[in-house]
Amino acid sequence: MKMTQIELLSPAKNLEVGLAAIDHGADAVYIGGPAFGAREKAGNSIEDIEKLCQHAHLFNAKVYVTLNTLLYEREYEPARQLAWDCWNAGVDALIVQDLNLLNLDLPPIPLHASTQCDNLTVERVKELEQLGFEQVVLGRELTIDQIREIRNQTTVPLEFFVHGSLCVSHSGQCYLSEYIGNRSANRGACAQPCRLPWDLLGVRSEELGVRSKDNWITIIKGKHLLCLKDLNNSAHLEELLDAGITSFKIEGRLKEADYVKNITAYYRQQLDAIFARRPEYGQASWGHCTYDFEVNPEKSFNRGFTDYFIHGRQPNIGSPDTPKSMGEYLGEVKWCNSVQMEIPTDKVMHNGDGLCFLKDGELIGIRADVVNGHKVSCNRPHGAYRGARIYRNYDIEWQRQVEASKGNRKIDLELALEETEEGFELNGKRRTDNGEFSVFRVPFSVSKIPATNPEKATENIRKKLMQWGDTIYQPVSLELRFSQPYLIPASVLGEMKRGLVEKLKGEWKTENGERKTSHGQEPFSVLRAPLSVLMTCHHCIRYANGMCLKTHPAYTGPLFIRNGENTFRLEFDCKQCIMKIYSE
Repeated sequence: MKMTQIELLSPAKNLEVGLAAIDHGADAVYIGGPAFGAREKAGNSIEDIEKLCQHAHLFNAKVYVTLNTLLYEREYEPARQLAWDCWNAGVDALIVQDLNLLNLDLPPIPLHASTQCDNLTVERVKELEQLGFEQVVLGRELTIDQIREIRNQTTVPLEFFVHGSLCVSHSGQCYLSEYIGNRSANRGACAQPCRLPWDLLGVRSEELGVRSKDNWITIIKGKHLLCLKDLNNSAHLEELLDAGITSFKIEGRLKEADYVKNITAYYRQQLDAIFARRPEYGQASWGHCTYDFEVNPEKSFNRGFTDYFIHGRQPNIGSPDTPKSMGEYLGEVKWCNSVQMEIPTDKVMHNGDGLCFLKDGELIGIRADVVNGHKVSCNRPHGAYRGARIYRNYDIEWQRQVEASKGNRKIDLELALEETEEGFELNGKRRTDNGEFSVFRVPFSVSKIPATNPEKATENIRKKLMQWGDTIYQPVSLELRFSQPYLIPASVLGEMKRGLVEKLKGEWKTENGERKTSHGQEPFSVLRAPLSVLMTCHHCIRYANGMCLKTHPAYTGPLFIRNGENTFRLEFDCKQCIMKIYSE
């Protein structure tokens, strides 16, 4: 049975985070280069990217650089040079949005179509496949059935976000930040106005034909109407595999190392459990990990979780009360006074934990200064009340453990030491998930000294060869193939091991294959919405607030959202279940 290699793709804010992602189980990482990376605050030098490539390639893991902003004409030459710099540094692919890059003299490096290309239809993915893209990042709004349909009609590898923050707008189709503050999401400078509080406005029924501030009525005031919960599709990984996804992407190129360690480890465990049952799927890179902390996605930044549209439209995908992290749920307050509270919970709380709760629609944060079992004491009034649902968004002990975690990713080796005419040869066999293996041989010329104490000599050889310290290799077996027991100095055995490590490190080579994309084509137009359309969203404010015209047509008049001086009109395409935000 042919095994399909499955990729776990993690974000990297910088070199430190990229290394942490690899060491905690990622098959690939994506990272911004010095420019044009759709996150203006997450740029990295070519030198750091090269270091990340060198480490990743030890595990046959890959590094993708994001070159996924829309470019001005003056930027095409710097972008072309950056592509060559990435290629020379060992980068495995570029993630791009601006299709005009295909007309440049790029190196033969694979190109991946960013989700910013608005990849939501079979036709769009077919177009990108025909242009030579070697992986397509699908839109987050797709359902399992839509993914399956795309897979059935195309052959290009498909990548899909499974975890992290959600953009309320279709990716690449958001102009709200640019309109409000001249900070373009398509240029990596999004100010995230979707996370702000907005008022929902209607028009008095007797004055529907009149546009005036005096005629507006406030339906909802000061809620985060465009803010979504965080994506968590961990319960649907097997469905996504069977639908045709081969790259599972974690969002978060602005996240710190603790987040990336925890979430990468979590999805590594989830995928490995599936692979153990489903041998037709397997890990795309080498090595297995162990962790010194509790792997738990609720302990990392999250606004609560949603699986979004994976099985169609559903309620409660928004986070209207707060855009901040809620963390993990502990329990309800059973008893409290101004500085103490009792929280029955099955989780262990610690002195210094950060707790939070919602009160009158506002997220209140407090510090657990002294914890005694279920009882928490604070050094100042906490404001909580009986029945308040308490969350922990900072677990001080867990934080220390995850920050200290260096990762423990090892590649299994089967060793054999055999006698030769000139001395000895150390063989290392590395097995991959699909049962294949590679053999590396290190011959060593040395005098063969028969052992006067065979048992002790053999024990010393085994002990030395099975100890690989802090290297990334872990011997799982050792076979000695001698005509008689020999005494081999520890220094000789150490030299053999170092030689084998060098051969293993040097094995990974970048394949300079020809890219399928041809150059010199007519320039491609970049997808843009009409100027007045600032957002196109699957999220529907009507549906989220019990005002869906299909089921609750109580108010059928026009709707607007307002934040400060900014007011925008909402339009609803109920046939396609899409909401649009207009500038006029």
